[in-house]
Formats: sequence, C-alpha cells, structure tokens
Amino acid sequence: MATPASFPRRVALQHVRTTVQLNAHLLTLRNVNRAVAVRHASGKSVGDNRARDQPKRKKKARITFKEYDLKDAEQFSLCDAMRYIRAFEVGKPPTVPKYDLAVKFRTVKNGPTVRNRLRLPHAVNTSLKICVICPPDSKHAEAAKKAGASVIGEDTVFDAVKEGRIDFDRCICHQDSAAKMNKAGLGKILGPRGLLPSAKLGTIVKDVGASVKGLVGGSEYRERNGVLRMAIGQLGFTPEEMQANIKAFMSEVKKDVGVLSDRINKEIHEVVLSSTSSPGFTLNGDFRSPNSPPTRDLSGI
Repeated sequence: MATPASFPRRVALQHVRTTVQLNAHLLTLRNVNRAVAVRHASGKSVGDNRARDQPKRKKKARITFKEYDLKDAEQFSLCDAMRYIRAFEVGKPPTVPKYDLAVKFRTVKNGPTVRNRLRLPHAVNTSLKICVICPPDSKHAEAAKKAGASVIGEDTVFDAVKEGRIDFDRCICHQDSAAKMNKAGLGKILGPRGLLPSAKLGTIVKDVGASVKGLVGGSEYRERNGVLRMAIGQLGFTPEEMQANIKAFMSEVKKDVGVLSDRINKEIHEVVLSSTSSPGFTLNGDFRSPNSPPTRDLSGI
C-alpha cells in the first residue's frame, strides 16, 4: 500500500511523462508545418521529391519515320499546284526557280535507301559541267568533247583538283584511267564532295561518250530521312512537260523500290510539289481539276 510520502513522487513522474509526450507532439506538428511550408514555397511535397528521385523510364525509340494522316489533308491536281506555286514566284526569271518533287516513304529508319540517276524527258539543269578523266589525245576524249564534257584530261585534271580548282559538277573516269586516278590520291578531295568516280556508282565506265550524254540534262536523286527530293522542272515548263517528267521520275522510283522489296518494306506515302520560294502542295495524282486554269496560262513567264 502506497504511503502518503510516495504521492508527491508519483505526481512528479506523471508530470514528466506528460511533458515528454507533449514535446513529442509539438515536434511532430512543427515538422508537419515545415513540410507544408516547403510545399507552398516550391509547389512540391516530400512525395514529389521521392517520385522525382526515381529513375525515369526511357521512351521507346521510333523505328519508322513520322507520318501524317492524309485523309483530311488538302490535296491538289498538278495544274492547281503549279498555279499556286507560280504565284509565289512572280517576277522571277522562268529558268531560275525550279519545281521540286519530294517523295515521302513509309519505311524504317535504318533500312536501305533509294539512290539512282535519271535523265528526264525535259532537262532541268542544262548548265551542268562534266569532267571526264581519260587520255587527252585519245578517241575517248574526242567522244567526251562531242557529248558535251567541259573538262577532259588526266594529269591536268589531277593537278587542278590538288590545287583546289574544281570547276565541274560531275566527274566520270574511263576504266583505263582508273588506276592512274587512284594513284593520284584524289579521294580525300573529291570523296567528301561526292565527285570521286567509282564502279559502284557507275562513274567508272568504258564508253565515256554515252555516259556524258546521260549526264547532260540528267539528275541524281538520293533518299534522306525517308524523303526523296529532285528538281523536276523549271518555272517556264508547261504542265504537259511537268507531267512527262513526273511520270518518268515516279516510274523510275517504283523500280528502285521494287529492287529493295526483298530486303525491306518501303512504300510511297506522299508526293509533294514545291519550288524555290513556295511551300509544298500534296499531289492527288490528277493532271487537272474542273476549276484548273487553261494549261497555256501555266507556262512561260
């Protein structure tokens, strides 16, 4: 049985216990208030920081190029697209601005690409300067000159290239001069410019005259990032000339895609016509629409 002398001691212990519990409760409230203050100041809570510290999931990389749904896109006939494009080129010389055709593919990013050379029915770039590497006094040089080559020779061409005088846009080499060209070490100069002749590209040839004729007025095209672009006409071309060039180009592109069909699935998604200064107009495959202007109004100046 507790004695009267032990009552003050019990009261003191109870008081200490109550004080400790009260201090712990106050400390908890203080921590809560501090967390709320941090949330109001930064807009984030402790939970937000915890979520922020978690490793972020990496987005899955796309394996194909981005495509747009063409169902709701406005599409144009060839004559209508030419009419709008010509409005952007008012006052320009008819031979300076070029019609450009862009073919967008439905294809994977790291697959094989389309690359080729084509001579259009109606030449677009008639100012192309062609270099032919062959003995200067040979029959091959004479044939190249008649076909329209601008620069012909061997040592003179090698010296000019090494001095930085590259006054040509395309370069082909006769097969008998290939070893001499390789020995001259032109790869570091012409290679980065895409001008070095090679058997793979079909620019080391046996008949230089025929090759020059194919290059004069011809055009090269190469797929980049799922898009194939090529100058398809001059501003002064008639709609009929443009139609002939587009048909020839698309026919060749379909053949190139067919060659790759056993290696990759590549399909034509969109064909866009533009010019030097105009935006692009998606073609619907028609030559003209009921509201198209007469074709004679879409040629010349």
